[in-house]
Amino acid sequence: MSTSSVNVVAHPLVQHKLSLMREKDRSTKSFREILNEIGMLLGYEVTRDLPLEMVPIETPIAPMQAPKIAGKKLTLTFDDRVAPKFGDFVRKRLQTLYDEFKAGDPPA
Repeated sequence: MSTSSVNVVAHPLVQHKLSLMREKDRSTKSFREILNEIGMLLGYEVTRDLPLEMVPIETPIAPMQAPKIAGKKLTLTFDDRVAPKFGDFVRKRLQTLYDEFKAGDPPA
């Protein structure tokens, strides 16, 4: 596997969570919960530069042009040997968003 660049996530919330994870007396349960939270924060970070397009929508007040993610499909892949919990979290969240979209419910 070859990577052309490394992105350092210096966001204060990620740094804070990493510090909590590193504490000597952190329980395994708490460590995993924090890892899951970091996975959520990184999920936002990796999608930061997704292209947007303006599309017409109807709001309760008036029609408007609103930003939505451009394109039809988004595919994320994970190396489960590196970050199995991160992959699990993002897969579950994306499945929830997809299910809500198919049901016509607004995303949480």
